[in-house]
This record gives sequence, structure tokens and C-alpha cells, in this order.
Amino acid sequence: MEIIISNSSGKPIYEQIASQIKCQIMEGKLSPGESLPSMRGLAKDLHISVITVQRAYEDLTRDGFIETVSGKGSFVSGQNQEFIREERLRAAEELLQKVAEIGRANGIGYPQMAEILRLFYED
Repeated sequence: MEIIISNSSGKPIYEQIASQIKCQIMEGKLSPGESLPSMRGLAKDLHISVITVQRAYEDLTRDGFIETVSGKGSFVSGQNQEFIREERLRAAEELLQKVAEIGRANGIGYPQMAEILRLFYED
């Protein structure tokens, strides 16, 4: 599992970690049941505090992407399919909101926008 931390990013490090792990789960690069690095191991690899990794793992657990078993470690949740679907739906909604704003701002009517979406969707 590869995680890249950017010190110039406006996001806190724990959010960068959580976001990248979440993306890898959503893209299928990490499978349900797959073991994640230990908090100490990941902290050592990234040269950051264990508390920072703990915060990222806690956020991922809260959102249902991982499960942590005391004494065994953290694993990609087998129950995360609904969460992944919701995340993808949310991302699509954000993009469609932008598309709607562009359409309205440029006088493109709903029927034409719907037809464009249909063409892309069926392509």
C-alpha cells in the first residue's frame, strides 16, 4: 500500500492518509478482509506520529471503510460496499451539480444537458 504525504497540502496529514486509503478501497486496490499496515509500522514508514495514523484509522473505521480488531490489526471492511456506493454517488452528485451550474450560466437547457449526459452514459 502506497501513501504519499504532502507537507505543502492544505489538508492535515491524517486526512491525507484516510483519503488515500479510502480511494484505494473504492478503486478495488484494497480488497475486503485485506490487512492494513499496523499503526506503528505505517507511522514509521511515513516518518510521522502514531497518533496521526491512529486518527486516520479512527476516521476510516467511523466511516465503515476499515475494521480494527484489538490485538490483530486493521482490515478493509467486508461491509463497506454500501459505503463505497454512497461515496461514489456523492462524488457523482458533486460533479452533476457543477455541470448544472455551467449549463444554467451558459443558457444550456435541461433537455440538451440531459441528452448530453445520455450520450456519455450510453457510450
